[in-house]
Amino acid sequence: MTIAVIPAYNEASRIAGVVKSVLQYVDAVLVVDDGSTDETGEAARAAGACVVRHMHNSGAGAATMTGIEAARRMGADRVITLDADEQHDPHDIPLLLAPLAEGRADVVFANRFRAAAGGKHRNRIPLIRRIFNGIGNIVSFLATGIWVSDSQCGFKAFGPRAVREINLRMSGFEFCTEIVRESVQHKWRIAEVPIKVLYSEYTLAKGQSFANGVRTAFKILLRSFLR
Repeated sequence: MTIAVIPAYNEASRIAGVVKSVLQYVDAVLVVDDGSTDETGEAARAAGACVVRHMHNSGAGAATMTGIEAARRMGADRVITLDADEQHDPHDIPLLLAPLAEGRADVVFANRFRAAAGGKHRNRIPLIRRIFNGIGNIVSFLATGIWVSDSQCGFKAFGPRAVREINLRMSGFEFCTEIVRESVQHKWRIAEVPIKVLYSEYTLAKGQSFANGVRTAFKILLRSFLR
């Protein structure tokens, strides 16, 4: 059973469209309403999603782990995670699931920085996003010892072993690097798949500021040394 987990915070204007598109490719969609103050949960439910709600905003990592735990209870053996803001194209879900189906990966990382499969198309990613991603990749490498080309992307696929074993403890954006570390600790097989990314003024306004990025990097490195 394949379940898509979508952490969402104040995405009432977009979540229904994301849910409806994702439902074409999975058995169920589980939206984690991370303490939204708008109608995110109601909109997701009306579009066909199962909804789990945090009473307070807990962060992307906490919402992702809540969703994975709920998906496990629902019987999922494969989990897709993606953002709620329409940045990720649900039509790429089969590309992420393919390495799992072929038995060559336990976790699949989307890669926004390589040309999409088949093609000549390259995503037009703003320079500042490329810089932030590069820093994130370096921090992830320092913390884990392996290189993932797009470690900070929220679009991922987890196979049966990873779904069973994953245990995220970091609540903020640093959870992306924690997933890389989980891959190392559990010796999961990793694959990377080029995807499309759909940037807009709305999606570019979201995400981490530079100051938050620095704090995230510090948390990651501190946690890696304390383990």
